[in-house]
Amino acid sequence: MTTDPRALLRQLYDAAVARALPARTLAAQLPPPPPGRTVVLGAGKAGGAMLQALEAAWPAEAPLSGLVITRYGHVPPGWRPRRVELVEAAHPVPDAAGQAATARLLALTQELTADDLVICLISGGGSALLSQPAAGLTLADKQAVNRALLLSGAGIAEMNCVRKHLSAIKGGRLAAACAPARVLTLAISDVPGDDPAVIASGPTVADASTCADALAICRRYRIHLPEAARLGLEQGAFETPKPGDPRLDGHALTMLATPQLSLEAAAALAREHGLAAHILSDDIEGESRVVGGVHAALARAVARRGQPFAAPCVILSGGETTVTVDPARPAGRGGRATEFLLGCALALQGEPRVWALAADTDGIDGVGPHAGALLTPSSLARARALGLNPQALLDAHDSAGFFAPLGDLLDVGPSFTNVNDFRALLVL
Repeated sequence: MTTDPRALLRQLYDAAVARALPARTLAAQLPPPPPGRTVVLGAGKAGGAMLQALEAAWPAEAPLSGLVITRYGHVPPGWRPRRVELVEAAHPVPDAAGQAATARLLALTQELTADDLVICLISGGGSALLSQPAAGLTLADKQAVNRALLLSGAGIAEMNCVRKHLSAIKGGRLAAACAPARVLTLAISDVPGDDPAVIASGPTVADASTCADALAICRRYRIHLPEAARLGLEQGAFETPKPGDPRLDGHALTMLATPQLSLEAAAALAREHGLAAHILSDDIEGESRVVGGVHAALARAVARRGQPFAAPCVILSGGETTVTVDPARPAGRGGRATEFLLGCALALQGEPRVWALAADTDGIDGVGPHAGALLTPSSLARARALGLNPQALLDAHDSAGFFAPLGDLLDVGPSFTNVNDFRALLVL
């Protein structure tokens, strides 16, 4: 067994990320070229890496064109596409570059025929990057609603329900626009349960939710809606293509990577190191600090009583937790992963046998430059020796302000994939 807990936890994270890289899985899922054109359309944090894998695998003599949108800084280094255009735009709040690119992407769906194939590359982050407001709404309207959703504590499925109903491209609208061409969606899941209708707000998937659902979510979380958005939802004017819509007939979707597959890769590596590995779930949701406390209670029970698992072991989980921020109070630095770990630290109170890592598999935790952080048995003591107040930092949502002075932030840069949160607790 590896004796360095830090090194082992980092290896588990790296294994989870590696399993989700498009270069590993995409080529095997490509069909033969069609009689007509092949048009590549896509959006997401993994869009650049997905396009890189597709261009490398597609026959050189077969026509290939299109447009993919990815987040700023998420183009694989040293590579640029040769046949399909790649555009960078803002995430998590959309910007004018994303809106302009989305309009051009939609224009590429015009004059498609039944002989053509559209390959849609969809990954997490695509909801913000595919920014084309519904009729009557402005980019500023979408930005304001998106910011409010991000601070509200709403779950990813709830946020995407609202986003798709205020969009001209999400919720199956992109696939409908491609008719009569055949559409193949290659997706990387970053959502609990791997529901393709939720990934990037499901631009190529029929949407069972309704305008009334979106309106109820906004009321539940007290999201202020511009007048045009409120009226559009109340009147049902922003309804999405539903299951059974003939424009989506014959379309196919393949999952290239999921949170569960990445957790299984990490578990396999832990077992190679002689550790028992237990996957709690790949779709854990809830307030980050609360989820951290629950994980801490489980790890403490393992360390002190050997229940429900025997030590040494690794406890793994994934999904997407939330951080609810009071808009009236300025928030500090950090994201879901570091807030989870700070909640975990306060619950563990320096438990000597427990180490932990939590990080986002896209390499970015929230909007900060770090992926997450490492928690050690000495973290609380070292922080207090530096004059830090862990509880006050947690209350201020300044979890990065806790881990940065300790040198325990995990800074890996963009990973070029995204299967959401990765959490590993090591009990020795």
